[in-house]
Amino acid sequence: MLSSADNTPADEHLDLTATIARDLIRFDTTNYGEGRSNGETDAAEYVEANLRALGLAPQLFDSEPGRTSVVVRVPGRDSSRGALVVHGHLDVVPADPDTWSVDPFAGVIKDGLLWGRGAVDMKNMDAMMLASLQDILGSGRMPARDLIVAFFADEEAGGVLGSHHLVDTRPELFHGATEAISEVGGYSITLGGRRAYLLQTGEKALLWIKLVARGDAAHGSRLIHDNAVTRLAEAVAKVGRREWPIRLTDTTTLLLAELARVLGVDPQRVGPDELALATGTASGFIQASLRTTTNPTGLVAGYKHNVIPGRAEALIDIRTLPGDEDAVLAEVAALVGPDIEIVIMHRDIGLETEFGGPLVDAVVETLGRHDPGAPVLPYLLSAGTDNKALSTLGIKGYGFAPLKLPADLDFPAMFHGVDERVPLDALVFGRQVLTDLLSNY
Repeated sequence: MLSSADNTPADEHLDLTATIARDLIRFDTTNYGEGRSNGETDAAEYVEANLRALGLAPQLFDSEPGRTSVVVRVPGRDSSRGALVVHGHLDVVPADPDTWSVDPFAGVIKDGLLWGRGAVDMKNMDAMMLASLQDILGSGRMPARDLIVAFFADEEAGGVLGSHHLVDTRPELFHGATEAISEVGGYSITLGGRRAYLLQTGEKALLWIKLVARGDAAHGSRLIHDNAVTRLAEAVAKVGRREWPIRLTDTTTLLLAELARVLGVDPQRVGPDELALATGTASGFIQASLRTTTNPTGLVAGYKHNVIPGRAEALIDIRTLPGDEDAVLAEVAALVGPDIEIVIMHRDIGLETEFGGPLVDAVVETLGRHDPGAPVLPYLLSAGTDNKALSTLGIKGYGFAPLKLPADLDFPAMFHGVDERVPLDALVFGRQVLTDLLSNY
């Protein structure tokens, strides 16, 4: 049995997956962005110890002090086949404990769920990976093909100090890999009372920008027409209120057609947004995949009530459809006007992979064995994953962290949300499905 974080045996009443996920949540690996982080080293060393207990030889890689990733190669029965990268990330976004009903880093188990920051994004999948390796290697078996198992740092800040660092500096770690699986897909949704699964076959491009306004610094009692805060507020409102048009990609076109088929409606008479809303809680992701989004996420200005600052800044999270990055940046520049400086803080590519081929077929078949009759549908993730970095090495990435979820759980709201939680039985399901896939694909 793998050890928990305090070197005590795993709880007898908990599935191994839940025990590992709980332990990982208790490592506060908060990533604040812009270089500020609590670091991933303690969690990485926990993962390393569990991998070594399985007879493997994992390696730790520090991009900076405290920013640690773990990579290990697991030999398969047929090493002549392309290796599969199975990856997760160890960092999490911040959590304000005053807004949670539980301590976000206590790994609380109640009401049949595991609660805590990372329970969904994505220490649940990290735990599935370790538990599945235990199932396979612990029983004396081998995966069907070589696996490159990675636990990256810094995903929540774009992977600069994690996946991108390793791809840029140690590409040989991924030699022979052709495909990858990670977050955010494989989870169930409810369509017209019927369960279905979403397989992530693409993701939007990423543009994190800063808007900078400048004006006259002065006493707060003066009549000042060139106020940086006012100028910035006007620009932020324009960007945040922009209604971007629907533009379908190959992935979203196929998804909408499949949704219409499952629901028994005419896609020519039911619009894209209406079809997306029919997916229930999943619509939080799917509606955003049909268009560009430009969301203000931070404001910085001033230092005293009676001082007009000479500078004001805003953070904008832009997610465009693959290939639309430059056009969207040009439109944002036109919206805010020439007096607002646009600083690109981080930029990464969008991805689209076909919904077909041996890995997709294997995923569909595997889910069919564990939840017979449930259809599997492709979708475009409105966010991004470390598959972006791996794609630069020619590795096709998919989102597949399998979870069978209750219809009333708003799963997309758990990502970066308050009271993040995952059902314990969904973790058991994920472990079983992942073990099956890695044993046979």
